[in-house]
Amino acid sequence: MKREEDKTRVNEQIRARQIRVVDDEGNQLGIMSPQDALREAESKDLDLVEVAPNAAPPVCRIMDYGKFKYEQKRRARESRKNQHTVTVKEIKYRPKIDKHDFEYKTNHVRQFLSEGNKVKITIMFRGREMAHPEFGRDILVKVVEETADLCSGEYNPASSRLEGRNMSLVLQPAKEVK
Repeated sequence: MKREEDKTRVNEQIRARQIRVVDDEGNQLGIMSPQDALREAESKDLDLVEVAPNAAPPVCRIMDYGKFKYEQKRRARESRKNQHTVTVKEIKYRPKIDKHDFEYKTNHVRQFLSEGNKVKITIMFRGREMAHPEFGRDILVKVVEETADLCSGEYNPASSRLEGRNMSLVLQPAKEVK
């Protein structure tokens, strides 16, 4: 699969019969054949680059193609740098969790929410613990209460069901948290 910069036609790769030409200062030179436009570009030691291939007729610009590619890569790098992808982090609890372990895991939940990530809280049941899902719901209620200032939306842990041996709830980060 070709990348975006590989699709850009340059110089002899332009196949249209007529093209609209814009010079290096942004002035319109009019509609002409690609050969005439290429001669014009070569006289200025620049390249003829197709910037709008879907227009009728296609728009080509006289510019330094190496500099153009460099600017595109730099803009793409800048936009990726400012982008934040939301990931779902998962924290697993057990119904008979100790107080310290609960606080430790809940601090991780708070940290993930403050970073802007979603957090999936999973309560894992084993053996006879399956007979008492209310213990798992109690853990979920405590986690929601502890992280209420960082979450957006209303959560009702009492309505969460036992799915197999797990019970889960996904917490959304608040919008203003960054």
